[in-house]
Amino acid sequence: MATIHFTKGQGTGNDFVLYSDPEGELPLTAAQIAEICDRHFGVGADGVIRAVRSAHLPGGAAALAEDDGATWFMDYYNADGSAAEMCGNGIRVYVRYLLETGLAELPEGGTLAIGTRSGVRDVQRSTNGFQVDLGRWDLSGGEPLVRAKELPVARPGLGIDMGNPHVVVAVADEAELDAADLSYIPHLEPTPEHGANVEFVVPREPLIQDGVGRIRMRVHERGSGETLSCGTGAAAAALAVRYWAGEGAPNQWRVDVPGGTVGVRMFATEDGEHVGLSGPAELVYTGTLELA
Repeated sequence: MATIHFTKGQGTGNDFVLYSDPEGELPLTAAQIAEICDRHFGVGADGVIRAVRSAHLPGGAAALAEDDGATWFMDYYNADGSAAEMCGNGIRVYVRYLLETGLAELPEGGTLAIGTRSGVRDVQRSTNGFQVDLGRWDLSGGEPLVRAKELPVARPGLGIDMGNPHVVVAVADEAELDAADLSYIPHLEPTPEHGANVEFVVPREPLIQDGVGRIRMRVHERGSGETLSCGTGAAAAALAVRYWAGEGAPNQWRVDVPGGTVGVRMFATEDGEHVGLSGPAELVYTGTLELA
């Protein structure tokens, strides 16, 4: 029987169980992860994050080749035990965990490089927590037809790749957004090979205030169900609404999710447009688990 010392953390209600395994000696099975994330019989979380040095993971070699400063790898798993490429809220909570446990340092104005399955992501401190450069995005997911329980008609979504797959759907109004039953997996046609996170969005009134775009979003996350927030999903939603709004739409957005508010910023770099995500990251409590 193995013992792990864990920390529970959350970013706008997107919650995670984190544990330290620097040498990569204590991986969890999919069944163990699912049991930990169970909200009735386990700790309860949207996912599990293992803090492991990049040098001790097969996938970490690619991160170190991309940036030799990416000492730490975010080994992230959804609530059902499936591996995920990236998590925008999770990486902020992960950095908070690394700092609070003394595993890493991030001086004011500095940047911490974190390895993920979708590449290295750079994290900095921000006024309300942390901000992460989510990297480049692209419109590679097509426009699948989306059906969701309690939405009256199917409608086209916009597929956006944020390092993990998203499909963003515009709904008619606040009432329609509230009515959607996201405890059921939305049906996508055609079905993406690796599934997708599905975001349902509605503009705020007015859409733009003081030069900042404003939207409200709910999300069904692949492998976790409806969550109170999704960081990469918030970025995808802001990108989709900017795309639909057309020329003159802002590059700064405020995205309201059930668990709070995150900021999204689009900015130019030498290798194309990147997307930044900012928001809070809190550690809630610590505990010990005995694993069979």
